[in-house]
Amino acid sequence: MLSRRQKHILLKFFSLFSVVRGYNILVIVIAQYLASVYIFAHHRPLKSVLLDVNLLMLVLASSATIASGYIINNFYDSEKDLINKPRKTMLDRLVSQNTKLSFYFVLNFVAVVFASYVSFKAVSFFAVYIFAIWFYSHRLKKLPIIGNMVSAILTVTPFFVIFIYYQNFEKVVFAHGIFLFLLISMRELTKDLENIKGDLALNYRTVPVVYGEKTSKRMLTVVAVLTMISAVLLISFFKIGHMYYYFYLSIVLLLVYLIILLKSSNKTHYLTLHNILKFIIVAGVFSILLIDVSVVLNRI
Repeated sequence: MLSRRQKHILLKFFSLFSVVRGYNILVIVIAQYLASVYIFAHHRPLKSVLLDVNLLMLVLASSATIASGYIINNFYDSEKDLINKPRKTMLDRLVSQNTKLSFYFVLNFVAVVFASYVSFKAVSFFAVYIFAIWFYSHRLKKLPIIGNMVSAILTVTPFFVIFIYYQNFEKVVFAHGIFLFLLISMRELTKDLENIKGDLALNYRTVPVVYGEKTSKRMLTVVAVLTMISAVLLISFFKIGHMYYYFYLSIVLLLVYLIILLKSSNKTHYLTLHNILKFIIVAGVFSILLIDVSVVLNRI
């Protein structure tokens, strides 16, 4: 049996894991490696990609930066989250704000150390990335449209750094990037609808608060249609192997999303919509494996 002190330490660990959203970071790490193997560096031997120390350092720097970003976001949104996510917030509050801030600075320092192994350019990149995340959490998040756009850009940045590292400028890379950016933009606006109660209470000037739910739904409909178009273009004009199954599934799920969106009117509906988008994004990570298994086997 665990002692009271051990239980307390375990609870604090889960609290910190919840704050940094460790499960999200794990998915991003997997996504970075899969994207490197199948998309960014598909012309290189598999072993050289998996054992590339520079790639590992960039992935670790990304993970530390993202974790610190979740911490500073949690710090600024603590009051809003208490309204929108009371149960999660109670768990998150088992770790004091001072402890969270200490971890925030440690993680940023560690990210810069990892980046310094690669190059000074990598250090500069992550220094800007860290500042951008802080500025978004501190100021931009409360601005309509701008906050959503910046959030989507910051979310795809971990893939951008790998893209820059491998300098792969093929059109298919940009096509995948556009699809992901549109999906994440939809998720951010859906989250705003889901969290409208807390945003109203604390004067966050999000799109639903400033322009209303109807306008937000119209915007989501437009972005959803653009996302489906980008999926069709990927299927029609690019060599994506069996990943076309994923894009067909995405189109079907986005149509379901639009049907639910049309009838949505409360937080439960918006949570369902949010979960649909999360599923599409996470499924997209693992569907990268479908691009061409035979090519990877031949690269071992």
